[in-house]
Amino acid sequence: MADPSSYRPKPGQIPDSPGVYRFRDEHRRVIYVGKAKSLRSRLGSYFQDLANLHPRTRTMVTTAASVEWTVVSTEVEALQLEYSWIKEYDPRFNVKYRDDKSYPYLAVTLNEDFPRVQVMRGAKKKGVRYFGPYGHAWAIRETVDLMLRVFPVRTCSAGVFRNHVQKGRPCLLGYIGKCSAPCVGRVTPEEHRELAEEFCDFMAGRTGTYIRRLEKQMMAAAEEMEYEKAARLRDDIEALKRALEKNAVVLADATDADLIALAEDELEAAVQIFHVRGGRVRGQRGWVTDKVENVDTAGLVEHALQQLYGEESGDAVPKEVLVPALPEDTDAVTQWLSGRRGAGVSLRVPQRGDKKALMETVERNALQALGLHKTKRASDLTTRSRALEEIAEALGLDSAPLRIECFDISHLQGEDVVASMVVFEDGLARKSEYRRFQIKGFEGQDDVRSMHEVITRRFKRYLAEKDRTGEWIGGDDPGHEAKDEEGRPKKFAYPPQLVVVDGGQPQVAAAKRALDELGIDDVAVCGLAKRLEEVWLPHDDDPVVLPRSSEGLYLLQRVRDTAHDFAIRYQRSKRSKRIRTSPLDAVPGLGDTRKQALIKHFGSVKRLRQATIEQICEVPGMGRKTAESVVVALARTAPPAPAVNTATGEIIEENDGGSTA
Repeated sequence: MADPSSYRPKPGQIPDSPGVYRFRDEHRRVIYVGKAKSLRSRLGSYFQDLANLHPRTRTMVTTAASVEWTVVSTEVEALQLEYSWIKEYDPRFNVKYRDDKSYPYLAVTLNEDFPRVQVMRGAKKKGVRYFGPYGHAWAIRETVDLMLRVFPVRTCSAGVFRNHVQKGRPCLLGYIGKCSAPCVGRVTPEEHRELAEEFCDFMAGRTGTYIRRLEKQMMAAAEEMEYEKAARLRDDIEALKRALEKNAVVLADATDADLIALAEDELEAAVQIFHVRGGRVRGQRGWVTDKVENVDTAGLVEHALQQLYGEESGDAVPKEVLVPALPEDTDAVTQWLSGRRGAGVSLRVPQRGDKKALMETVERNALQALGLHKTKRASDLTTRSRALEEIAEALGLDSAPLRIECFDISHLQGEDVVASMVVFEDGLARKSEYRRFQIKGFEGQDDVRSMHEVITRRFKRYLAEKDRTGEWIGGDDPGHEAKDEEGRPKKFAYPPQLVVVDGGQPQVAAAKRALDELGIDDVAVCGLAKRLEEVWLPHDDDPVVLPRSSEGLYLLQRVRDTAHDFAIRYQRSKRSKRIRTSPLDAVPGLGDTRKQALIKHFGSVKRLRQATIEQICEVPGMGRKTAESVVVALARTAPPAPAVNTATGEIIEENDGGSTA
């Protein structure tokens, strides 16, 4: 635990101007990013009596080892820079809203010669018009299916489109009138683009114009006694009305707005967003976050706005954003949103009427989301904190192990020996830092030697990284650190506070010996044995037994089981690759089809090895030259002939203990 006074800036060193600041830990990892109208005033608030600080703030400043800042011209620039750094560094102590899933969007690829309507997830692309997000992909497909009657825009992939261009005939949708078939020239590129733009206009809320136009065309067709055309137009109108009914009107005057509501307690907060376009709810999304920093409702709203609109522009930012509380610096946030949109944006709290009633609905959704999240044990901050404290107490650690790494060895009867490393930070899996190892130092089955090798390799990489970045020699000078690595160290740069191995005393002793040989004495080691779930420590003859109801034991079990599963998956993948190899792979020019034909004809590689060249030539597609290559390849890989006892004539078999008669 660091003393904040050890890195407190000198009086007068901090400028009295807007800016963004970063707290770093002893490994130069950014752990908190903040902005301020006055850097001097804001940073000064962190360096006071620890008893006066909020518990979360106290934890942050005692974890940090340094602070630095960047001066900007305006508060809007500070807001943008803060968002960029939070995205880049992923600081532990910043509130981060994380989607519980990737929401699907209805997308129209206006950047293509023939725009396509499709379902898209993930990062947004330039030149693509998006509508949503939707709760389910099937909701998008139902809507599109109804609208293709009126707006027959292409929905096929690029490969299917090229295929039908070559064939000169359209797909099924082209025959039934749900595609204008630009692939065969039924419409020009300009006509098809106009259809796509009309589709976008309808989805954007300008619906009345198209329905009224279709109604006039229907009446005109009826007057001209073109009853089939009138019936088709009638069905088109009904299809559009059914598509509209899926999104009931909730706000009058065709309002475009996003409504953001929060539900929070002392530890966590849930945010829900309703996207209203043309007065109708077009999409819904939500996140839940741990309140790892001391932040009020207004601060949570500001973080949510950054998360929602930090990478959006144009119409993706609505004219109106309704929130439960205004951010501290409302003018700066409003100016930033207007800059993202390219036009004015209204940021306010609804007070009465339909918007207030809809906001209450969004709040109920947020409350429900928070309640559901509370039922998930692994995401409960209180439970995780208690588990880490129990582990620290049971193992005699000075502080809770915020980073835990677990190692496991996996093999099948001594073959394909591999190891896994999984990482848990703050009690949660950090999958991006999982690693896999192949055992290279020896062959055969020896879990103890394997564990020693893996621990040695992992921490040699850590020491090499420290040496390279200047922290191992001259580590007090941040100038030794390469600029492009600042805050973004690679792979094995961070040491754990606790190493867990899957096994008992022998594996624990091997891991501890590896650390001792490297001169590392600030990393704790323990092992979790599967049979009785006992925790073993180095140099202790008796295990530590945690109660079965212990949250600490539950976390260790989860870490151990995750490492075990990760190792098994890797070992199986290696084994399957080895099994898929065949002696026939060495035959030049012999493809999979003829390999299968050979095995099918002879029944097995063993029988194929006994076949003559003439018999192999009988297989369809096999020429004499290839047959000769097959015989040569199989002869090279033939198993050695068994040994024979010349006295008795018996075959000498081999087992694990050696040769016996």
